[in-house]
Amino acid sequence: MTPPAPERRRIPPRLLLLARELLLASLPGVLTTTVLLTTTLPAYTALKNNGSGWSPYAYQGFVQDVMQYQVSRHPDVPAEERQQRRLEALSSALNRAQFALLDDVERLGERRLSVVARNLQEDTAASAERAAQEAIGLNVQANEYAKSLGIRYQQELARLRYALIGTSALTGLLSALLILRALMFWRREHLRMRLREERQLEALNLASHEMRRPLQTLLLASDLLRRAETPDQQQRLLAMIEDSASQISNRADLSRLNDLYLDVTLHPQRTDLRPLVRRFASARVHVVTPETPVLWPVDSGRFRQMIENLTENALKYTDGLVEVTLLTPQGRPQVQVRDFGPGMSPELQGRVFQPYERGPVGLRGGQGLGLPLVRRYARAHGGDVTISHPPGGGLIVTLTLGDPATHLRAAPTPSLTTT
Repeated sequence: MTPPAPERRRIPPRLLLLARELLLASLPGVLTTTVLLTTTLPAYTALKNNGSGWSPYAYQGFVQDVMQYQVSRHPDVPAEERQQRRLEALSSALNRAQFALLDDVERLGERRLSVVARNLQEDTAASAERAAQEAIGLNVQANEYAKSLGIRYQQELARLRYALIGTSALTGLLSALLILRALMFWRREHLRMRLREERQLEALNLASHEMRRPLQTLLLASDLLRRAETPDQQQRLLAMIEDSASQISNRADLSRLNDLYLDVTLHPQRTDLRPLVRRFASARVHVVTPETPVLWPVDSGRFRQMIENLTENALKYTDGLVEVTLLTPQGRPQVQVRDFGPGMSPELQGRVFQPYERGPVGLRGGQGLGLPLVRRYARAHGGDVTISHPPGGGLIVTLTLGDPATHLRAAPTPSLTTT
């Protein structure tokens, strides 16, 4: 049986990111070194091969030796001295090593050191003259070559200077781009952190907003429980305390703030909506529900929060009756909450669903978080919430429910606590 292939270890993303940043940080240095090596190599080669400040002194000295030999052929010069001069000139002519860059010098013209040596070996007056002329011509070629080398040195040094200037400019540009990139990364990270803090703050504000009502009910029921006179009153108040405690526990789970208030995660179950709506009936809240069950998949906790916020918001703007009606037009549940207050301007109606936007001045203040949260929950249920002005004044807020599965099938967004 063939053993299974070993599983390849995946490189951690943070290690890959660190390696990428190190490579980018080393890019200016690597590019600078490459450009300098490429652009300065010709100048370096020329200086290395040709020497620095080369001059044709050897050729000039050789011309003097040959000329002294030619002069020594005068009858008044002793034969021994003439022979010594000839041997000195011939020794120089036969020693090519003492003439630097001889091959390059000879390529500039027709004069050759070997021709001088051959004429010196003949040892005649005519050959001495030819040797002198050949040596002088070779010296002229050497001087011309020295001038061309000087020009070449100047060109290579100018090229080196331009290469250094260009490399410095390129390195500066790359460094500036890397700094700009780092600043952009910092700004993006700063914005991400600020957005995360804003979302955390929004979640905490919403949690505080939604805990206020069950806390108020809990405190009120606890105070009334101390003065309860009958067992029925005590049981009813204890049930209110248990329900409020359950609501507080459900709405203040710090580990689920993101799922509860921001990127809403629902747990829908098919539920009869009538009992959930009827629980809000009171002296100032008139509730109307159908006689037949209204079954619909909802998250009961979130549905209750929506009705709480709409009812509380309506009570803020009127000291009279608030009507809560459960309808089923075209088979889809609707909850209409109507107050008989001053209404709302069209301009404010367009902004009231934004966080921290408040409606007209009511009987009690608010944070401007109730309606935005209702719309968020409504859309999570596949529906929406709208505002209209009925004849006779006041305001009607209509909550329409849809299919929450459309929200559940959507791709989840990153959690608030993701780092």
